[in-house]
Amino acid sequence: MTERRETTEPRPGLEIRPVDSETALEQWRHVHNVVVPPAAMSSEDARGRLRRYRLVNAYVGDVLVGCSTVRPPQDGVATVIARVLPEYRGRGYGRALYEDGLAHARVLGAEAVETCVLAVNESGLRFAGKCGFAEVERYVLEGESDEWIDLRLGTLTGSG
Repeated sequence: MTERRETTEPRPGLEIRPVDSETALEQWRHVHNVVVPPAAMSSEDARGRLRRYRLVNAYVGDVLVGCSTVRPPQDGVATVIARVLPEYRGRGYGRALYEDGLAHARVLGAEAVETCVLAVNESGLRFAGKCGFAEVERYVLEGESDEWIDLRLGTLTGSG
């Protein structure tokens, strides 16, 4: 059985749980692939992410609503990515995942936080803007055609 850990509860019943089993990893991968189809990954790709990054899933009861990734700081900058399945957006789940990721980035010693969003993901860009992120770079990965946007929050002080 998966250990349950509540970190933030903007809505009754929201739980943010660490990815600690193959089932949880497949659920994380499902959300990732639905939200970011151009960067869809295989099970092996997801296992590689789990070895390098902190991955969590968000549930309301037993219903999967989102996931997040926290990449450890490099040169003081951590990457926090929150993803919410389209049918569950606008209910505070993204904010809870984001705040959970920020708290973890602080524990890791991050001085600043970045995120990345597909340029066509208008709701993701609006969300990042509401959270205080500002665009720092647009790019297309080699051999691909999708445009990505890196955004930075800045110095980590207070509650984010």
